[in-house]
Amino acid sequence: MERGGPVEVFRLLVLLLCWLVVGPVLAQVRHPLPVLWVMPVSSEVGKENLTTAVAPAVRLALQDLKREPPPLGNYEIQLQLLDSQCDPVTSLRNLFDAMWAGPKYLLVFGGVCPSVTALIARALPALRLVQVSFAASSPSLSDRKRYGNLFSTVPSGRALNQATVKLLQHLKWSRVGVITQEGAGLSEMKKDVIAQLLDADLQVVSTPSLSEDVCASVRKMKVLHGLSQSKQKVGPRFTGTLRWNLHQATGSTLHRHDEDRDVRIIIGQFEEDSAAEVFCCAYRLNLFGARYQWIIADGGVAGWRLGRPAAGCTAHSVLLAADGSIRLQIRQLSHTNAPGVSGRTPQDYQDSYRRQLIQDGSKVSPLHTFAYDAVWVAARALSQVMEAVKHREKYSAQRDASVSGDQVHKMLLEAVKKTQSRTSQRPDSGPRAAAACRPPAVQHRLSSSGCDHPHYSDRPLPRRPLPGTLVQLLQIRLTHRTGSAMLAGLLLLRLLTSSGDSQDKLLLLGILLSSSSVLISGLDGASLSNWTSEVLCSVRLWTLSVGHTVGFAVLFNRTWRIYSVHSVRVKQQQQQSRLQRSGCVVFWMFLLDVFVLTSWQILDPLRRVVLQHDLESDPADPDVKVRLSSEHCSSTNMELWLTAVYGYKVPLLGLGCFVAWNIWTVQDDHPAVGSKHLALSMFAVAVFSVSGVSASLLTSNNPPVQFCLSSILILSCNICTLSWLFGPKQLHVQAMEGRPPGSFQLWLQKKRV
Repeated sequence: MERGGPVEVFRLLVLLLCWLVVGPVLAQVRHPLPVLWVMPVSSEVGKENLTTAVAPAVRLALQDLKREPPPLGNYEIQLQLLDSQCDPVTSLRNLFDAMWAGPKYLLVFGGVCPSVTALIARALPALRLVQVSFAASSPSLSDRKRYGNLFSTVPSGRALNQATVKLLQHLKWSRVGVITQEGAGLSEMKKDVIAQLLDADLQVVSTPSLSEDVCASVRKMKVLHGLSQSKQKVGPRFTGTLRWNLHQATGSTLHRHDEDRDVRIIIGQFEEDSAAEVFCCAYRLNLFGARYQWIIADGGVAGWRLGRPAAGCTAHSVLLAADGSIRLQIRQLSHTNAPGVSGRTPQDYQDSYRRQLIQDGSKVSPLHTFAYDAVWVAARALSQVMEAVKHREKYSAQRDASVSGDQVHKMLLEAVKKTQSRTSQRPDSGPRAAAACRPPAVQHRLSSSGCDHPHYSDRPLPRRPLPGTLVQLLQIRLTHRTGSAMLAGLLLLRLLTSSGDSQDKLLLLGILLSSSSVLISGLDGASLSNWTSEVLCSVRLWTLSVGHTVGFAVLFNRTWRIYSVHSVRVKQQQQQSRLQRSGCVVFWMFLLDVFVLTSWQILDPLRRVVLQHDLESDPADPDVKVRLSSEHCSSTNMELWLTAVYGYKVPLLGLGCFVAWNIWTVQDDHPAVGSKHLALSMFAVAVFSVSGVSASLLTSNNPPVQFCLSSILILSCNICTLSWLFGPKQLHVQAMEGRPPGSFQLWLQKKRV
């Protein structure tokens, strides 16, 4: 036992030494994960080799993965290059050969040829494969039901079209034309953008395709526009003070029968190589400048370049035509500087990528950030699946239990969904925020971090047919005349206060109330809240109706008194009873008016309603169309309540005219209070009231005209009443200035007796 002690200690030391030496070596052993890299190896004439261009970014991603801790660092992505040659048949045959030769592949990486990607994407479910691409896919490949095994770190063409529609809605442009270059991918983008524009209630005026003769295709926009020199304007709203707001948008017309064919907003979907030729044709056809807006939505990720020079145009001409155009493109790097899943910030990634380019002697690829993200998506998804499989096999209740290929495929599909979402959609997830639904940035001008809230940089958008507001005030002297009439009534009320005649005061009060309704109607509704406008609608109704009722009741009371006094064969006692009953006329008419108006206000209150009128041409600017919108007060059962009001006022007006006609020939002892003046006032109130009601009903569809006519009739009625009733009294007062004091008051008392 004593000898065995040192031996055991020696053995323990040897085991500890072996563990210290061999442990790190075993820890550095990484399990290979074979992945098929589908890319064209050879490049076409005049074009770069895409595989060689993205290789530095892929190599940088693999180097970063080596430094990751377990479990991600325990696996090594081994890319097996498969030459697709951008030919669907060749790529599918090579894919089957690779699957047959082995090893067993679970994931396909890459795929930049649209035709190859579409064909392989259909075969992925049958082959139990998942593909992670770093190239923009066509809108048709965005259908998750048909292409559920295809994922891309680049937003699809459908997301780009969504950004286009959001931009148009944000700027309130509703009429557009779409010009597209011929090609499989761009043709699908054209169909998708037209469908999205129609779904958003945006009008697509023209959809030509670029042919060999580019100018002939662009000229179709010019022909359409030449028929109608226009620029849409959505226009004004009318308020009580006759104030118009002219809302400018994008397109009006000189010829009304051609107004539906104009186009000023042009969406261009073509490659950069054709941009110079398109803008050259736009320059020659004068399809540029302040009246036009080009929106280039090609899905590119590189900076704006006009490509090769265009024949027949100088570089200055092409740049002049392209100036102010908006290009929708995909953002390569995140706008934040937060580290992503790789641990790198955008600036750190750019520095490392530049050093890798210098080391490899390669050129910058526009797809480098997307390829970097794609490697990380594939590595994370595969490592998660492998760890899950190990855990399930190790702790399974059944001995030697294994996970089937279908189960592994489903697990990988879910892992890619989660990992792609983390890597692509969060702004802090990587060197680039490539959201699956992210609208691309507008270079130098528009940037966005989501699909719904674009914002602008310091450089403003060019002045195009943007929504704006032009305010024009038409000065009308109705307010001045209303104020003058009310001032005259107040002066008369002050002068007649000493006479002690309460009916004169009530008559002046009715005139002031009805005149104030004109002032309330003339308030500017644009500067008032909805609640204030609705309150003013009720106040206007009450002042007009109560003022009319009080004024007419006083006139009717006076007319009835004269009629009762001068009636033939009427006893003195009967005359006294008639005079007493006539004194209650004002009270009962006022009570009836209050009852009807209160019921109206409680059961069906007035609300502010806006009416839109037809488009009209602006004579000052033939390139402008104006749409008038007017405001007025209305309720749900407006006709019913008006019928109730007219139902008791019209018979009273008729009775008042009958009584006034009977006192027309009555002789008065003094011209200051003659029966003819009273009869004329009653006739004027009846005629103006009926005329006002008729004018309001006939012009109900045109509130500005209704306001003008009703205001003129109300003021004219009040002026006539003041002139015929109080004018002779004022003249008589001036004539009696030389007589003894109080003689006029004694004379008035004698006439009342």
